[in-house]
Amino acid sequence: MKNLTTALHYHDRTKHHPSRYAASLGYMDWATQPNPFRRYKNAPLIPLTHSDTTPPYHLLFANEILPSAPLCLESLSQLLRYSLGLAAIKSQGGSSWALRCNASSGNLQPTECYVIAPAIDGINQQSTLSHYAPREHALELLHTYKIQLVGDGFYLALSSVLWREAWKYGERSWRYCQLDAGHAYGAIKIAATMLGWECEIIQAQTGEIGHLCGVDQYGRYDSNEHESPDMLIRIQTPQGNLPQTPKLDSIANTLSPAHHPWEILGIIDDATQGEYPSPPNLIQSRKSSTPTKSAGEIILKRRSAQAMDGSNITEEQFRQLLNSSLFYCHTPDVNFFIFVNRVDGLERGLYAYIRNPNTLPLLQASLKESFAWEDKQEGLYLLQQGDFRGVAQRISCNQEIAKEGAFSFGMVCDFSSVLETRGAIGYKNLYHQCGKIGQIMYLEATSLGLSATGIGCFLDDEFHALLGLENQQFQSLYHFTIGRGIIDTRVSTLPPY
Repeated sequence: MKNLTTALHYHDRTKHHPSRYAASLGYMDWATQPNPFRRYKNAPLIPLTHSDTTPPYHLLFANEILPSAPLCLESLSQLLRYSLGLAAIKSQGGSSWALRCNASSGNLQPTECYVIAPAIDGINQQSTLSHYAPREHALELLHTYKIQLVGDGFYLALSSVLWREAWKYGERSWRYCQLDAGHAYGAIKIAATMLGWECEIIQAQTGEIGHLCGVDQYGRYDSNEHESPDMLIRIQTPQGNLPQTPKLDSIANTLSPAHHPWEILGIIDDATQGEYPSPPNLIQSRKSSTPTKSAGEIILKRRSAQAMDGSNITEEQFRQLLNSSLFYCHTPDVNFFIFVNRVDGLERGLYAYIRNPNTLPLLQASLKESFAWEDKQEGLYLLQQGDFRGVAQRISCNQEIAKEGAFSFGMVCDFSSVLETRGAIGYKNLYHQCGKIGQIMYLEATSLGLSATGIGCFLDDEFHALLGLENQQFQSLYHFTIGRGIIDTRVSTLPPY
């Protein structure tokens, strides 16, 4: 109960309000900007391979499963390259920065990945624990095990460096770390599907995950930069018990020369540890989309738009984007409430997209009685007709991109009942669900020649009041906008490797 109270307190404390945002420094302390790349001293570096051969994007959602690739250096390389690797190098005015395949709030990239794999030619003749180094597209070998994993599968463990987001976003940053972990899993799931591989999150204790990848050995990290274990992912069907990781010799690099303390982050992170939940499957499923370019090309072109041009999209594109969110079946607790600004064939207004039909009666009882709930088919309902562009901008912390997109929406989650039934770690999982959905929405928009942007800065209770939500039964955890992005011609794009 104490942990549940902590999660609820943190959630309320870190809401943005019109006259008061969640606590942060309020400025960018460039002298302490974190290094976005974790490296381990004395860990041998194993280069990975590059391949441009990937299946067409639309085949990832066909009924027929793509042929399963063998587990080898090349296939493991492709999984990591197209999920957590670099997508491009951006350059402007003498400065350059890397973009990755997995979206991240502020491009701060708090998520780290560890690989627990059987013997693979080109890596090691024994089972290994490695850390993925995206800048080099290489594995840092942390340990070789005496006990061998066998079979055609392996494990990935994800963790978060909370400091990377806290540097910019202060107390609200824990939320963004969880969204980013969801984006990372979403990217891994897509890359695994490209290879014909099964991919799922295991119901493991976060403490066991931390021990497995060595992030619970705090002496190896700066005390302000330790990593919080997020999830353990099974790829295909590895056999044998997970090995025990002994004390590791490799020391993590220091990411910043100084740090600002945010005590609440440690408190909420401790409260949300435990056994990772397994939400039930969605009843609905994603439809196969029209023929597209190669999946790899779409993944590498995914960007967060900085501005939208205010143009329309078609209703077919709009519905395809909504339907794409059903790809991740273990996301039953998220429904969309949408500001339709510019969609041909649909009236401007406030809409609901009910991803999980089981939640419809409760939502209808919880929202404003005046809403029309006009059935527009395929889970879409018109609640109130009108021009909500100004409202969309105001709720998104006055960001014009929410107004100029073809539509923007909030991901509203079944909140209090999830925390009551799954515990405080259910709070973390809700953000992961939203991040997974965000990643596929990014890719689907890119496949349609459109742009998307995840919005973590929004006025929480202003949005709830607009919908008529009066308690914590439902809460909005992530906002998004999609339309046609404006390309900044001042910024050049360079190959990532």
